[in-house]
Amino acid sequence: MPNLVRQAHFAGTIMTEMLLTLISAALINNFVLHWPLGVDPLLGTERRQVHALGIATTCLLLIVGVLGYALDHWLLLPLELTSLRLFVFVPLSVLLIAPLLKLLSQVFSTLSFEGLWPLLLGNAGVLGLTLINAQDDNGFLHVTALSVGAGLGFWLALSLFTDLRQRTVDNDVPLPFRGLPIDLIGAGLMAVAFLGFSGLIKT
Repeated sequence: MPNLVRQAHFAGTIMTEMLLTLISAALINNFVLHWPLGVDPLLGTERRQVHALGIATTCLLLIVGVLGYALDHWLLLPLELTSLRLFVFVPLSVLLIAPLLKLLSQVFSTLSFEGLWPLLLGNAGVLGLTLINAQDDNGFLHVTALSVGAGLGFWLALSLFTDLRQRTVDNDVPLPFRGLPIDLIGAGLMAVAFLGFSGLIKT
């Protein structure tokens, strides 16, 4: 009986840590607003492709994050080839984009995934995630939660930013601030607003 209690407590602790990691990556340490790793896709996407890009980015972060950790943990580290991480992670994140978009276009037939390849390719958050996972090495479950949280955080920031951009288009913005300047100002204000989540999780 004590063993069952300890196992249940251990499982509960792991689930709690995974949930906190996911929430932290999505809200507190957002890859777009906190680390500014996915700003290019944020500025380059169209309103009709917001959810398609969000789904594709989340899936890509999860797949590349897990595969990158596996390759690093079971191949590069045992062979002492950690200096080759970039040469492994970059092709991994690039070569998976096309088959992933093809698969998602079949699964989500109502969404348009056309033209998302450059946006996924230019998302520095994918490579940044693999490097963070390799540096921290907190385990497979942590990598999975961090990857999903980073993807959901990107999707959330993308949706909010697209809505904010639409509101600025419909309003009378002074001429010098139209276009990219007002977009950057809006992204900065969103980043400040997300700082309010910093006290959500206390260690």
